[in-house]
Amino acid sequence: MAKVLFVPFDQLNSSHGVLKNANKKEDIVLLVEQKRTLSKTTLHREKQYFLISSARHFSEDLKKKGFKTEYLISESFAEAFETIRKKYPQHDLCAASPNSFGAQEQMLKNKVNLLPNDFFLTSKDEFQTWARRQKKFTMENFYRLQRVKFNALMDGDDPVGGRWNYDAENRLPPPKNYSWPPYLEHKPDEIDKKVAEELNHQPSGIWATTRKGALAQLEYFLKHHLKNFGPYEDAVTTDNWALHHSLLSPYLNNGLLHPQEVLDTTLARFNEGDIPIESAEAFIRQLIGWREYVHGMYWFLGREYRDENQLHANRKLDEFFWDSSQTDLNCMKQTISDIEARAWTHHIPRLMILSNYALLTGIKPMEFLNWMKDVYVDATDWVMVPNVIGMGLHADGGRMMTKPYAAGGAYISRMTNYCGGCKYNPKLRVGENACPFTTLYWDFLDRHREVFSKNHRMAQQVRGLDRL
Repeated sequence: MAKVLFVPFDQLNSSHGVLKNANKKEDIVLLVEQKRTLSKTTLHREKQYFLISSARHFSEDLKKKGFKTEYLISESFAEAFETIRKKYPQHDLCAASPNSFGAQEQMLKNKVNLLPNDFFLTSKDEFQTWARRQKKFTMENFYRLQRVKFNALMDGDDPVGGRWNYDAENRLPPPKNYSWPPYLEHKPDEIDKKVAEELNHQPSGIWATTRKGALAQLEYFLKHHLKNFGPYEDAVTTDNWALHHSLLSPYLNNGLLHPQEVLDTTLARFNEGDIPIESAEAFIRQLIGWREYVHGMYWFLGREYRDENQLHANRKLDEFFWDSSQTDLNCMKQTISDIEARAWTHHIPRLMILSNYALLTGIKPMEFLNWMKDVYVDATDWVMVPNVIGMGLHADGGRMMTKPYAAGGAYISRMTNYCGGCKYNPKLRVGENACPFTTLYWDFLDRHREVFSKNHRMAQQVRGLDRL
């Protein structure tokens, strides 16, 4: 039976998902530019540009491969499905199982037949089988099983180098007088230019919008950045906005790259012999460990998990989250200005600066979650809900993480060079020049003393508060 194969903007891959077994002669491929979502005024223009241009490029690539395609610009998916069903009444409307609860609800409401989703290395059922057996959802336990399953950095039954995890070696502060390799810039083609004109946006040139560009980014990372990725993965510096990070997450999250091909090419590069185990292990842990773990936890924890607010946070988002010039706190100014420029920062600014600030000041979890989803180019629901609610804001009361990722100015001073250019002193707890992070850290512990005094991993910090 002929089908209409619906491809959402986070499944842009002709070898996976609903297109895996497509019949080019009979099937119609449908892509929908949903105006209701993509025209949101809070959505970062760089993200809008990336999503729309990637989808339009993908549609054109499918035509070149011989697929029959329909690219609709509609107010909603429901409107687009109604249009396509009228045009192709004999075709069955199908899609791969969506990557979010919201999209899944829309597909079921509109009676779309859902096919298996193979955009992740671990299926929902496989992860849930693992999770149901756990007393605590420790990512390290899951990660080790993944290493064995994919024979990644393994020497028989043992990890290469004799250790599973080199995280302790990969926490160096930003180096001085270090030569950071440049990053690829992707020149816009006619489709890119047309989208940029429609959005009245000047693209940064950082993000590729084609499969070819995504593959070039992968190759460039493996050639120029993987070798030194590990040691400085947690560092933050004004000297370089990306350090040795891969910049591959947008392409993994919209389907232009598949995690299996990234794993295979990374292992092949490591086997050439000049990549330190510390760097290879760190990157592979992000790819087959944390990424797969977060996706699995998103579905395991359920639809209502996003509403968790165990610390009763109730502040509104500060105005400077939308305008970096509105704060004198240099770490926040630098991080938000990076987002304004490229819709991206690596994981430490996300966790230890932005989320840390939201945690310490008690910003409403849903408000902060929605902001993160709007401004990051690689942000999707399954990524952000566990990372923000569970890891960043400890809003789930410790279901995902046993302790909150709270830190004062000393951590930021150690892992970044932001404090040197700031009016605030991270060593001071009180006074006009005291670092807000330092003051807020102790205030946060004081506000939640009763909760954290029962947490064995927070006992030392609470004792520190008592000494003050």
